[in-house]
Amino acid sequence: MDKPKVVLGVSGGIAAYKACELLRRLTESGHDVRVVPTASALHFVGAATWAALSGNPVSTDVWDDVHEVPHVRIGQHADLVVVAPATADMLAKAAHGLADDLLTNTLLTARCPVVFAPAMHTEMWEHPATQENVATLRRRGALVIEPAVGRLTGVDTGKGRLPDPGEIFEVCRRVLARGIAEPDLRGRHVVVSAGGTREPLDPVRFLGNRSSGKQGYALARTAAARGARVTLIAANSTLPAPAGVDVVPVGTAVQLREAVLRAAPEADAVVMAAAVADFRPAAYAAGKIKKKDGREPEPITLVRNPDVLAEISAERARAGQVIVGFAAETDDVLANGRAKLKRKGCDLLVVNEVGERKTFGSEENEAVVLGADGSETAVPYGPKEALADTVWDLVAERLC
Repeated sequence: MDKPKVVLGVSGGIAAYKACELLRRLTESGHDVRVVPTASALHFVGAATWAALSGNPVSTDVWDDVHEVPHVRIGQHADLVVVAPATADMLAKAAHGLADDLLTNTLLTARCPVVFAPAMHTEMWEHPATQENVATLRRRGALVIEPAVGRLTGVDTGKGRLPDPGEIFEVCRRVLARGIAEPDLRGRHVVVSAGGTREPLDPVRFLGNRSSGKQGYALARTAAARGARVTLIAANSTLPAPAGVDVVPVGTAVQLREAVLRAAPEADAVVMAAAVADFRPAAYAAGKIKKKDGREPEPITLVRNPDVLAEISAERARAGQVIVGFAAETDDVLANGRAKLKRKGCDLLVVNEVGERKTFGSEENEAVVLGADGSETAVPYGPKEALADTVWDLVAERLC
């Protein structure tokens, strides 16, 4: 089989060196990669490096190999074009259709999905001109990943950092897997909760669960790859932030509720994939609870946590909002799931069987997605991203 053909465009920013890691991941996973750096990018990483890592000649100028018409052919033959880093200058040129070098010519001739991974200083990213350029590109169907927050050039810190190359690779992989030139969740804002809440008992102990957060992170990653603006409310997860996703860390069920209620008013869809504790200790011990010889410990009184899924389902923040819940069951899975769907009032409920060796911490999952309209969609055992894509397919059908 022919390898998927990927064009990696590299524009002139200090983050150009990180594109080497993205290139390595693409080539090692079986993609045929052609690197097209700008003249400025070559000040940071030389053509010899790109050629050695890609195994292909590096195209740098429209006048190279003119008989092959590279300014047309490279974009025409690509299955994906990804620009990482994409500077403010490159975003402006792409938005306005300028074609003053090989990379911008390639962008104009490409009829495949195009992904931009911006990297620049915070002030440049937030400038109205850049934001208008980004909006223009997204309106035309390009996937512009939100930059990460972190250390920038020099001592500056803020939004504008190139997302982790591994996460950019995951976006590219998902875009190629779906084979859709235009992201179907473009212009949508989705909120996803992930992980497991922890309810403090004393300074060193808590009540928690086995959730790893992997399914919620898969939902966030796939939504971003489909063009959505994603807010990920992450409860006690150590997983790397998906590229282009705004992560809101929380600890307890009450904190998760507050974060969801803040984000929901602007969301087209809310997917509650986090394992939220049903109960919490009625009292918090200021000091560590110690053993006392010959005496049994005092009973721990529990109180109910707020039911966030039922609350946001009953009081929709906006008309047409789609609410998705998750039900982790150990027995009578579908019967309990149908009862929970009715009780919670959400539009979709993802029901799966869990246990000590099932689902939690695994890279795979299987489930049945129940709809309030009576529909049932079975998702066979497979990668959690496959379940995530099914969920977003069902959400997209229901969005107004």
